[in-house]
Amino acid sequence: MSEMARLRARYRSEVLPALMKEIGCRNPMQVPRLDKIVVNIGLGEAIQNVKVLDSAVEELATITGQKPVITRARKAIANFKLRADMPIGCMVTLRGDRMYEFFDRLVNATLPRVRDFKGLSDRSFDGRGNYSLGIREQIIFPEINLDKIDKVKGLTISIITTARTDSDAKLLLRALGFPFRS
Repeated sequence: MSEMARLRARYRSEVLPALMKEIGCRNPMQVPRLDKIVVNIGLGEAIQNVKVLDSAVEELATITGQKPVITRARKAIANFKLRADMPIGCMVTLRGDRMYEFFDRLVNATLPRVRDFKGLSDRSFDGRGNYSLGIREQIIFPEINLDKIDKVKGLTISIITTARTDSDAKLLLRALGFPFRS
């Protein structure tokens, strides 16, 4: 089997013992950890032009290293000319080493490329220890070839942790190098 992801090894050797002290846990299984990362692209314009969805699937596969699932509309909405079961987006759920490698690339390579980046807000927690952030343009990812881009698309990244509270999740993400505004 391949070598363990760099961030996962750092979590086990440095972050886990530090969080055990800070939170006051005796059992390492009580310490919060990353559970999964969900990357989602919603495309409302896929109603008129299905080819937009193909390029989004290809770009999301390039960014995450995993084939996306095409998401479909649950119900019909006449005002938006949307029928039930129409393809309207794509998403990827990352777990294990792929998740840690994506998180590492996001924190160390992608977010610093954002123009005038001052850090991420700490108000985007959902109350149960999960964090979501929106990215306006997929071109900040270094994996994307700018010559093949037909349209700039936004995406949503949800980081799901095993933490029960937002404060524990914030401690975990900060220990993993997540750039919060100070």
